[in-house]
Amino acid sequence: MASQWLLGVTIALLLGVSLGAPLGAQSQAKVLDAESGTQARSDIQGYFAQQTDDNIITKMEGYRSDHDDEFEFDHLPCHGGAGESFKLACESVSFHMRNRGRVVPNAKFPVHQGQQKKDQKLFTESFIPEQSRHLDVSQDTSFSASPDKTFDLHYADGSHLRGFTGNSVVALGDYEAEAPFGVITDCNSPDFNGVDGILGFGLPHRSANMPRPILFAITEANPDLPRKFSFYSTDTEAEVVLGGYDPASVSKSMWYIPAMATNDFIVGVTSLKFGTSQESGAELLKFKSPAGQKLGMPAILDSGTSCLVIPGDHGGGALANVPWDDFAKNWAKHKNFYMTVGQQTFEIPFSSWYLAPTEQTCVQPAPEGMQGLLVGDVFFREYVVEFDMTERRPILGIAPLNKFYQPATKNTLMEVDSFVAPKTRLSIIKGAQVMFPAEHDDVLSAVDRIPIENSMGTQYFMDVDIGSPKQRFTVIFDTGSTVFGVFTYKHKLPKDVKNSLPGYYFSQDLKQAPQVEALQVAARAQGVGMMGVYGTSTSGYAMLLAVNAIMVVSVVALINRRRRRTESLPLLA
Repeated sequence: MASQWLLGVTIALLLGVSLGAPLGAQSQAKVLDAESGTQARSDIQGYFAQQTDDNIITKMEGYRSDHDDEFEFDHLPCHGGAGESFKLACESVSFHMRNRGRVVPNAKFPVHQGQQKKDQKLFTESFIPEQSRHLDVSQDTSFSASPDKTFDLHYADGSHLRGFTGNSVVALGDYEAEAPFGVITDCNSPDFNGVDGILGFGLPHRSANMPRPILFAITEANPDLPRKFSFYSTDTEAEVVLGGYDPASVSKSMWYIPAMATNDFIVGVTSLKFGTSQESGAELLKFKSPAGQKLGMPAILDSGTSCLVIPGDHGGGALANVPWDDFAKNWAKHKNFYMTVGQQTFEIPFSSWYLAPTEQTCVQPAPEGMQGLLVGDVFFREYVVEFDMTERRPILGIAPLNKFYQPATKNTLMEVDSFVAPKTRLSIIKGAQVMFPAEHDDVLSAVDRIPIENSMGTQYFMDVDIGSPKQRFTVIFDTGSTVFGVFTYKHKLPKDVKNSLPGYYFSQDLKQAPQVEALQVAARAQGVGMMGVYGTSTSGYAMLLAVNAIMVVSVVALINRRRRRTESLPLLA
């Protein structure tokens, strides 16, 4: 039995081996077929999944490319990238600078008579149209009107401009283009007596019901001209250079920094010292937190502001001190300001901020609600500043000016060595700012030097031609404003244009003479009000008491000297 059992097992094993081989191959083939089908289906699914992912990525990349401006806009410090409080601080500085020429979009209603009377109280004389040249649209074969695009501009000193948009050939230096501009039909300010309008080189502002700045139209029509300009000014001479800057105008390398916003040349001031040296100077910006110190206080470099405007309060809570109070406590002749931007320090010497001929201090407290600084002509008299608008995010360049440089006396188109902003390095800066020196370009660059008339280092004028044939106008030049407009006589406009303008354009006359007595009342009221603005320090009060004795005379002198001054404090020796 045992032997039979063993034989059966042996036969079974043999049969199993002989029969199992073909059965295993069939089974294995079936398994391989099944696995191949599964793999194929998996491969197909993977392929389509990858295609879907690629399509999604492509669409995302396309969306990013189409919306680069928005992504760039969002991460900038002044647009929310550094938090809501810093964004509000930037907006406050921008607002107070632009409030010098606040636009009321699509003005369809007359200005309230109370506002009109309030504006007039600030002036001792009327605007005299006959002292200004006016655009004669009937002699301009290229002129077209857009009377539906009206504007009312109210400046902080009470100046009021009203008009509509026109379009014609505009020549600036050696370049020209078809461009829109403001046709000013009304003005109430004697500060425009003897000048023919205003020309702003600032960045476009979304909410402004005004044409795009002239530099944009000029560079679009002339692709060889980069959208940038520089400004050179001493106490007596000045020039603007289209397309860049003349290397001969600076004594050291130009240093560049990207703006913290897309619609204003805002930079962060991380330190502002006042003293006889940077090391011993009193710090006027005492930040509460390291984060605040890293970003600094938002500041705008603006040739339309005469003086240095510093915070008159705690800067919206960012500061542990009141800079204006500390400046008043430490005030003395022969002290300098040391302003740090992007880890570079720029000195504003005593000779620049103290106006010796009138014995006045060209430093002002910021208006209530402004959480930053305005850096005006006191800075431009020491530094050449380049405003680069070739990218969505503007770039600012600063270099000490060469005081032996001779500004242009006539329009001069020339080629110069090209020193440009290091855009690759600047593009990586997202938060705290760093300045980088200029890079040399092997290709010569063409720049257009245009002479500027310098009025005592506080106001600038330049010539511009409009129309076919050309009509020449002398206008106020302003790096911070977006406004470009010239005067015209509204009653001499073509009938169809007059009929399209609002009725109050002709029923109201803004150039009525104000009352001197009203000015004196307003000046006295301003003098009283200033006591509550300038802080509570003993030194500050002592200075203010001395100032009040000459306040009325000073206000009149300052208004006539400068059209955009919200507050000023002359400190006498």
